[in-house]
Amino acid sequence: MSENPQVAPILEHIETRERELAECAGQLRVRIEELNRQLGEIDAESENLRITRKTLLTLPALSPATEPDRPDIPDHPAYQQILTALADAGRSMRARDLCHALDLPILPKDTEGIRSKLKRLVSRGILVEPEPGLFARPGA
Repeated sequence: MSENPQVAPILEHIETRERELAECAGQLRVRIEELNRQLGEIDAESENLRITRKTLLTLPALSPATEPDRPDIPDHPAYQQILTALADAGRSMRARDLCHALDLPILPKDTEGIRSKLKRLVSRGILVEPEPGLFARPGA
């Protein structure tokens, strides 16, 4: 140290400040190492995501497993009643038999109304007509 008594306190202060700065620099270096490690992990994950995206974009489009299209049943409740009666019977039926099963009078207007509804269900693919005037659910 210097022989000058006026300089000694300043030099002590400089040495103290140098030690503080060296300790602070050491802590920052440790923190920088930790941040570099974290940055490396984030970069690696980002690269993995980029590769995954690229791979997915090169895959051919998958055809969705399609269910057979369900035909639309008309909204009127009579159609649901007809389908229920056919399901309950478990056999093919004629319009007259359905009138009886639905507790409708066996009159020409009622029988023709049911036959018309049955024909509409056949045209939509909901029912089949294995022979003229005989109606059934597909597969029944």
